[in-house]
Amino acid sequence: MDKANEGYIKFNLNWEEKPFDFTDNDFLSLNSCRQKLFELGLIGAYPDGIGYGNISIRYKKNKFIISGSETGNFKNLSKDHYALVEDYNINDNSVHCVGLTKASSESMSHAAVYDSNPNVNAVIHVHHKKLWDNYLIVFPTTDSKAEFGTPEMAFEISRLATSNNGIIIMGGHKEGIIGYGENLNETTNIIINLYNTL
Repeated sequence: MDKANEGYIKFNLNWEEKPFDFTDNDFLSLNSCRQKLFELGLIGAYPDGIGYGNISIRYKKNKFIISGSETGNFKNLSKDHYALVEDYNINDNSVHCVGLTKASSESMSHAAVYDSNPNVNAVIHVHHKKLWDNYLIVFPTTDSKAEFGTPEMAFEISRLATSNNGIIIMGGHKEGIIGYGENLNETTNIIINLYNTL
């Protein structure tokens, strides 16, 4: 895979480096689901240290809590490894976040799902080459010309996330798969059930 741009923030980031209100229940739920995906290698880091995969939940309206940039290397996360995305603008490719870490480089993709589907309360982005190969075009797939971290990718995700099948294959982001659902457990199970088809 070409990882030249993997793990790097491409959008314009306005980061307020300070803590935000984050309940223990939300934190434990996020970490529990992330741990299952980490153990399957769906979230993690490549041998060169570049991390991949992230997890988020809707906070209020279109705000969301997401695992931070460059956290794929960590097996266990603390609250400090999460950020709150308070605002975003897909047209301007900009994100405003609060936290002790920067929001994930995939924040715009998560934002696109929350923005386009009010029934979604959790989004997970994973990497898996064989799953990506197996389900390219089988599940709703973004245009291969829309690259990771671009407004074009976000617009493609917005277009596809209005369905309720819960899976989007990122055609222009090799290995990239997005799962989404009404809650975190449902979304995690969607991804794990897909993994179990191998």
